[in-house]
Amino acid sequence: MRLVTTPRVAFLREVADEFLARTGRGRVIVAIDGPLRSGKTELGDDLADVLRERDLAVFRASAEDFHRSREAQAEYGPDTPERYWRYGIDESLLQRTLVEPFRMAGSTAFVTRGFDLARDAWVEPKWRSGPADAILVLDGRFLLRERLHDEWDVAIAIDGEPADAADRIAYASSDPRAVASIVIDLADPAHPRRGAAGGAGDEDGPADEAWA
Repeated sequence: MRLVTTPRVAFLREVADEFLARTGRGRVIVAIDGPLRSGKTELGDDLADVLRERDLAVFRASAEDFHRSREAQAEYGPDTPERYWRYGIDESLLQRTLVEPFRMAGSTAFVTRGFDLARDAWVEPKWRSGPADAILVLDGRFLLRERLHDEWDVAIAIDGEPADAADRIAYASSDPRAVASIVIDLADPAHPRRGAAGGAGDEDGPADEAWA
């Protein structure tokens, strides 16, 4: 179904044109990173709708739906912004149940939600499958961290400064704007525009080491 053309929709159509021209066919993962409450989820929803206009098979997911429980996070020490940056998202769960099976295509099933953050509880997985040509739009903080940014076919960063202590740690390690292929300024959400790339990060920031 054709969307009503607004400045935001027109902008996202241009963004979609840009990355579809270079991703080709097959399974494609679009990752959207940015500061806390910067509009990542809403942007992902709207971008998915723009892609569906083209009769593409599109799936949506958010990294927050692959959280570690509070109990599991506590195994990594006191509740600090650095602990959240390192261990808040269950990266292994995200990879095993969504990213890797989505990449395999065929009849391999995947889940787009594994955890309810509000209830701090696992959810019953709903296994899904899709055609060989499909797009996953995934949003979440820290998705463009050094060890993950090569996982994505399209890397989008919201232009904005870190919003909390965990963001500041993340941006000191690897500013998502510096590695994104597309940077979007959402200062006026109804009239988004292209943003400028950020800095390369602080060499003295904490190491982005692999999680246990």
